[in-house]
Amino acid sequence: MCELIKFIVSQLVEDKENVSVTVEEKEGVEVVTIKVADGDVGRVIGKQGRVAMAIRTIAKSVGIKNGKHYSIEIAD
Repeated sequence: MCELIKFIVSQLVEDKENVSVTVEEKEGVEVVTIKVADGDVGRVIGKQGRVAMAIRTIAKSVGIKNGKHYSIEIAD
């Protein structure tokens, strides 16, 4: 899951070297935290949060297939 999210995010941003994706498990939910450069945060969130919503939808689909729950967070 981490590689998939990192691939998607790296295609969206200009500074690909500063993309960091970490996974931490909390109470049965895998929390995926995305960190990018300050200038690229808007690209990951998208207009009205549409890109972030699409990433969360993909994570939910993968989670259903794998029987896991994922939570996507975008760090500032």
